[in-house]
Amino acid sequence: MKCRHCDHELTQSFLDLGSAPPSNAYLRPDTLNTSEIWLPMKLMVCDACWLVQTIDFTGRENLFDAEYAYFSSCSSSWLLHAKRFVEDMRQEFKLGKQSLVMEVAANDGYLLQYVMEAGIPCFGVEPTSSTATAAREKGIRIIERFFGTELARELLAAEGRVDLAVANNVLAHVPDINDFVRGFADILSEQGVASFEFPHLLNMVQQNQFDTAYHEHYSYLSLHAVKSVFERNGLHIFDVQEWPTHGGSLRVLAQRADIRHYPEKDSVSQLLQVEHEAGMTTLDFYRRAQERAEEAKFGLLEFLLDAKRKGLRVAAYGAAAKGNTLLNFSGVRPDLLPYVVDINTHKQGKYMPGSRIPIVNAAYLLADKPDYVLILPWNLKTEIMRDLAAVEEWGGHFVVAVPELMKI
Repeated sequence: MKCRHCDHELTQSFLDLGSAPPSNAYLRPDTLNTSEIWLPMKLMVCDACWLVQTIDFTGRENLFDAEYAYFSSCSSSWLLHAKRFVEDMRQEFKLGKQSLVMEVAANDGYLLQYVMEAGIPCFGVEPTSSTATAAREKGIRIIERFFGTELARELLAAEGRVDLAVANNVLAHVPDINDFVRGFADILSEQGVASFEFPHLLNMVQQNQFDTAYHEHYSYLSLHAVKSVFERNGLHIFDVQEWPTHGGSLRVLAQRADIRHYPEKDSVSQLLQVEHEAGMTTLDFYRRAQERAEEAKFGLLEFLLDAKRKGLRVAAYGAAAKGNTLLNFSGVRPDLLPYVVDINTHKQGKYMPGSRIPIVNAAYLLADKPDYVLILPWNLKTEIMRDLAAVEEWGGHFVVAVPELMKI
């Protein structure tokens, strides 16, 4: 396999998590007696441009289908983050009724609803019918397509140039990262800004966030790698910000490289230096990831087996993609973890892919009163513990398995 960005031959393994079904391929009751497609979950690192990437075994249409079940609005903290983003961008770049905002991977309209409230013209691009329908119900105009240079040209002719293009947590989800980024350069206005947010690979490695690896994430991104991708495809980074979302993310602000209206801030060179000093441009940085992932796996299994022997009941909360990676890598099944709670009604009544653990609503958890609640989306643990304060009232405890097994 060759690097999806620079075409260099990939020889260096980063992480091998065995195999699993696509992490958002939740099972309905009527499909429980059918077989699932299991795909290898192996990541490689390019020692030329330092892009970490999955080995591809299926197309994007099989991963982002009509029943895609991730709805961004299910997280109150993420909604607050989106609302703050819109206000910050509106003020910094003086967006108003004369502006045009485009969001790629608009999901259920979690962000564009605030753009509309501010009176700024906007539209979204979202290929999954389930979330696109939810966005339209909010009154948001949605183009139900995958984004790239072809669609960018069509949108340029139909909509005109864009003053702000937003791409939150989607840069990692695209198989052709060069074509995707080039589409932004093609559609931006002369003073237009493209904002990309994505989990920072530095945190994934240093904090053992191996469960953020799944088939829908084609790439795992450092600023070094993103800078290389952008420079090749007509974008210039002029600012980068660190945010705590999703376990530690970067927000990269870019402009057309042929114009460079905005001066480059010191934040860019400073973060590149941080990555360099951490060793992200050396293979040694990536070599212990496998061992640490296995340590977390064994810690979870030891906890669940010990609880089983002692007659203690353990439930899980959050039917998130990272939870599916963890459970399938660890080989956890309903005998050790009988159910997972999720507030997303699109997941309730279904089953986790691979592990086939049933997904139930919060009322089930409150009635069952388990001894432990394993929080699978650890990045939302503060929000979840606040919403489930009743657990501690009956003497229950919260647990996370990443970066290591911890009772919190």
